Amino acid sequence: MAKIKEINLEYGSPTVDAAVRNMVSQLGTCKGRGYKAVLLVHGYGSSGIGGGIKTAVRSKLRESSMSGIVRSSCGGEHWFQKKKELIGLCQSLTDYQRKIDGNQGVTVVILK
Repeated sequence: MAKIKEINLEYGSPTVDAAVRNMVSQLGTCKGRGYKAVLLVHGYGSSGIGGGIKTAVRSKLRESSMSGIVRSSCGGEHWFQKKKELIGLCQSLTDYQRKIDGNQGVTVVILK
């Protein structure tokens, strides 16, 4: 069974920059420890358009600097469209579907 780690990036109400640094650090650690996937909990924000942490996390995941760590990522709101592909990469994600499906406050990351 592939290992999955859940990381709460909102814990302690960090700044956006601190949350992104924490994410990058933890993704590298998870990759080194053999995790296959990470469930990032970043919240949706209270603005109605998505919070700063969510926006910054998703933007950082798309940067070329993350290409050595991140194989694929998907926001919870797009889970339904991508779940077959992502579960194909990490079967253990089936245990997290209820937490992910439609949840704009989480992002699934498949590690390389």
